[in-house]
Amino acid sequence: MPTVARKNNPLPDPKSAILEAAEALFSYRGFGAVALREIAREAKLHVGSVTYHFGDKLGILQALYARHTSPMNARRMELLREAKRIADGDQRLAAILRAYLVPAFTSSDELAGGGARFTRMRAMLSAEGNPEARAIIMTFYDETSHAFIDAIADCVPGARRADVVWCSQFLLGSLYYTLINPARITRLSRGETAGDDHETAIDQIVNAHCASFSALRRMDDHA
Repeated sequence: MPTVARKNNPLPDPKSAILEAAEALFSYRGFGAVALREIAREAKLHVGSVTYHFGDKLGILQALYARHTSPMNARRMELLREAKRIADGDQRLAAILRAYLVPAFTSSDELAGGGARFTRMRAMLSAEGNPEARAIIMTFYDETSHAFIDAIADCVPGARRADVVWCSQFLLGSLYYTLINPARITRLSRGETAGDDHETAIDQIVNAHCASFSALRRMDDHA
């Protein structure tokens, strides 16, 4: 006899189940190593349901990025607009960096940045270098990245754009590693700080990278 879903115990949405399963698998094993049938098994669905809703793995990946990055990018741009109103260059730079970081530390339950799991997945995909996956990533991130690089460059007049981009890449690396391996911070500090304390993490990353970006301006001033 088929099971009938009750109002107080509805069947899970298959699209959400597929995305949750795929994100969990991609975040620990990468994109290339995961097969559609594994995603279907993790989601407790037939593989035909996966292909019906998303077509293939790239379709799933695109949906995952849309799910997380659309609200994250919107929040980043909102905070960036506020930060750019600050007159003092050093304070504006710190606010711009916070505008970039804060949404990425948002809980994955809120789907506004993805938290550690989505960030781990992004790091795994970046390391793999799959050209099709990279094209999807560029679609969702490049416009926002250019806006932040432009805003940072305005805070360090005279700095070469290439140097600002390099420092921005290091900022992204700090974000990735802080979110995917917070236990290392706790362990190496011998418990003096908690790696999963997001407010402290954001403050530390902002302080470190304000110094890095400001150094570009000082180098130019003394050239």
